[in-house]
Amino acid sequence: MLIRRELPGDQAAIRAVHSEAFRREAGVIPVEAPLVDELRAEGDLISALSLVAVREGAVVGHVCCSRARLGDDTAAAVGLGPLGEPAYYSRFGFVAAADLSITAPEPWWGRNFQARTLAAYEPTQAGAFEYAPAFSRI
Repeated sequence: MLIRRELPGDQAAIRAVHSEAFRREAGVIPVEAPLVDELRAEGDLISALSLVAVREGAVVGHVCCSRARLGDDTAAAVGLGPLGEPAYYSRFGFVAAADLSITAPEPWWGRNFQARTLAAYEPTQAGAFEYAPAFSRI
């Protein structure tokens, strides 16, 4: 399997991957499927952090980061989704966001709303986390 940056020709395959991953019932396109297209159109998708997994020439996976807000700071955070299983993501350095004084957009997300600090992290970077506007429409 090859992991590489998304290319313009990957967009339909990415939409298909998300459609399949989030499908709840046959014949219904999940609301998450067009999300990446909306993030891209609104300039909130971080292209350097939009990666695809390719196997035998076909896109079989996708992960991306988008612009986000942490408190009043529009540059301190990026969003990576979907919600994660703490036991799995903790091995990559993720912790419950609440432990870093970061408030989830929805309180019921609890410990599944996680954060990973990077080298530039300052403990004063805290507050309410807000995803890019496209997320509020799903």
